[in-house]
Amino acid sequence: MKFFDKEQQKIAFVLFVVGIISAGVLGLVAQLTEAPIAQAQRDALNKNLVQVLPEHANDAYLDAFELSMDGQESVRFYPAKDKRGNIIAYAWQQIAPDGYSGTIRILMGVRTSGEVVAIRVIDHRETPGLGDGITLNQPWLDSFQATSLSNTKWAVKKDGGVFDQFTGATITPRSVVKAVRNGLIMFAERQDVLRKTYREKQRNDENKKASDGGQS
Repeated sequence: MKFFDKEQQKIAFVLFVVGIISAGVLGLVAQLTEAPIAQAQRDALNKNLVQVLPEHANDAYLDAFELSMDGQESVRFYPAKDKRGNIIAYAWQQIAPDGYSGTIRILMGVRTSGEVVAIRVIDHRETPGLGDGITLNQPWLDSFQATSLSNTKWAVKKDGGVFDQFTGATITPRSVVKAVRNGLIMFAERQDVLRKTYREKQRNDENKKASDGGQS
């Protein structure tokens, strides 16, 4: 067996030390940036929540809770409450898996009556200048306001519905319309479960607060 000579051993040792230092620096940078990144993400989400929920008296972000979906990942719901503590709307992220260039993520706010407050597309990979109208075309986004399962024909105009399509990019708005409609169907089917789950969260929070001696 041929062993490394002294020069090769020196090079290997230097590379090892450099690797250790680099790993340490990367770990430190990750720790230093983790909190600011998390805060920036929360700020962005809160900004969108304000846009898709009606005026409310609570912190929807802090009151958020998760609900398991059959065969899917859990969905996080953000409840909006009035001054008396009654839930008046929910916001959640709805996934459109069939966008032209991949998954589209939509934050939608819906009143307990089943009417859409507003939607915002928070992540997509659609073609700039064509499909990205789902974020840049404000009149199109506003066309979802006050829509519901009962008062709206959920399709783009090309398919006989009420929503505009974009020139050269029908697949993208069609995907968003379908996803929002699916979100409303889910909401109609699970609103009782949402209320029950939120009440359980409140009880758990109160019990935890009591066990901590009343400290928040």
